Amino acid sequence: MQTNIQNSSIPESVLGQLKSLGCATDPKTCEFMSQDIWTKGATASFVATPETIEQLQQIIKIAFENDIALNPRGAGMSYTKGYIPDRENVGILDYSKLNKITEINADDMYVTAQSGTTWLQLDEALKPLGLRTPFWGPLSGITSTLGGGLSQNNAFFGAGTHGPSTESVTALTVILADGTLVKTATSGTENGSPFWRHYGPDLTGLFLGDAGALAHKAEVTLRLIPRPEFEDWASFEFSSQDECARATAAVSRQNIACEVFGFDPNLTKIRLKRASLVADVKTLGNVIKGQGSLLKGLKEGAKIAMAGRGFVEDNAWSLHIVCEGRSAEGVKADIDRLKKIISDEGGSETENSIPKIIRSNPFTPLNNILGPEGERWVPVHGIVPMSKAEAIWKEIAQLFESKAADFKKHEIETGYLITTLSTNGFLIEPVFIWPDELFPIHEATVEASTLKHAKPYGVREEGNKLVADTRAAVIDIFQKHGAAHFQIGRTYPYSENRDADSQTLLKQIKAIVDPKNNINPGSLGLG
Repeated sequence: MQTNIQNSSIPESVLGQLKSLGCATDPKTCEFMSQDIWTKGATASFVATPETIEQLQQIIKIAFENDIALNPRGAGMSYTKGYIPDRENVGILDYSKLNKITEINADDMYVTAQSGTTWLQLDEALKPLGLRTPFWGPLSGITSTLGGGLSQNNAFFGAGTHGPSTESVTALTVILADGTLVKTATSGTENGSPFWRHYGPDLTGLFLGDAGALAHKAEVTLRLIPRPEFEDWASFEFSSQDECARATAAVSRQNIACEVFGFDPNLTKIRLKRASLVADVKTLGNVIKGQGSLLKGLKEGAKIAMAGRGFVEDNAWSLHIVCEGRSAEGVKADIDRLKKIISDEGGSETENSIPKIIRSNPFTPLNNILGPEGERWVPVHGIVPMSKAEAIWKEIAQLFESKAADFKKHEIETGYLITTLSTNGFLIEPVFIWPDELFPIHEATVEASTLKHAKPYGVREEGNKLVADTRAAVIDIFQKHGAAHFQIGRTYPYSENRDADSQTLLKQIKAIVDPKNNINPGSLGLG
């Protein structure tokens, strides 16, 4: 899982120019920024952290003139080698200081922010105005950035009705490999503003979900909607995986639940094992505060407290839904409609603690990137049609069953998260949790209160190889069924699986926007 570290051959004079723009070259910083949640790459030659778009442009121009590759890094939450160098003479573009919200236009209903802005930061800025973006963040939104999310695409908050993050975008400001600044959609119109995406060919879409391979994102503009005033939640359990899959698809087709997500019994057990009394108290406080009135808040908080940890049966598959809207009556009607559908598919209603807690605490610290005792964690996923989800999920489960003895030998736990994307995307995300050494990125991301419980596992090469091989086998299953993927990075076989003419066009586009193959080479299967 680790690429050999390579030395830089960038001339000192060029490094001097980059240092004058605030670039770091010390080994500790470069090594830290060259790893993701899954693996370590070749160590970058430098790390550039621009504070303005003008500085970003200068750094890109210097890199282009000197044949230096630049890999864009948002929050570092990739688990698909999304930004890590796979060769020498690569600089990391760290977007953490490009985090300003430049315009909130409540009249024209859009918001523009720099790419390093986090989803949490954006949502907190919009909340007092009674506004929100349609898709409003992944579960990792406390640190995940807009630019990283739009390069890799996101699922979760709002995705059940509004689709993934890229469907909420109206315009982008991107910088091509040679430093050329391009504004897409109506932002590129003389005297225009970034209010509308669909004016001529959709150049905005070209740079979305591109794994950071086609241009460097400087600013993004997203649509705004009035913040829904009411919400309700429901949870269900099933005696089988197949029932859960069928119910999930049936709910998604209705397009009225803003979030639809489920877990297998093992992942539920693993997540509950980590929770502490302190976390529970904080959670209850947020639930109470988030209900609009003290009485309703106390009532909902009491339900959670009474349910304790026993709101899902040990061997049950669970499904959770959230509906939101402009009136309590409308939301209740939507929830009731979905309850009937889920009941018809074999679901039994249970305490709705999980969706209620997640909605009240949407962007929590990223302690789930480790197992309950400090084990490593890595997911893999595929997005499949509703009609194929049940069979594909079953095939993956059969793969895991065939490896049960090996998993037990190497203490590898597995689980599943499922969620939906509007009416036509069913996302299946198997996860692996196993004992192995932690990387600096884990230690920097996870809270100290969680990290102190981590056991000091050494390197487990055989276990690591088994996880890597099984991940690859899961990807093979997804590919066999024509699945799509987010976070393509250097893991999912995107360009390799295009038909010949599509592949040719993709390479021609890459050659136009990045003639020297300087932008995140190797990502998206290019270069």
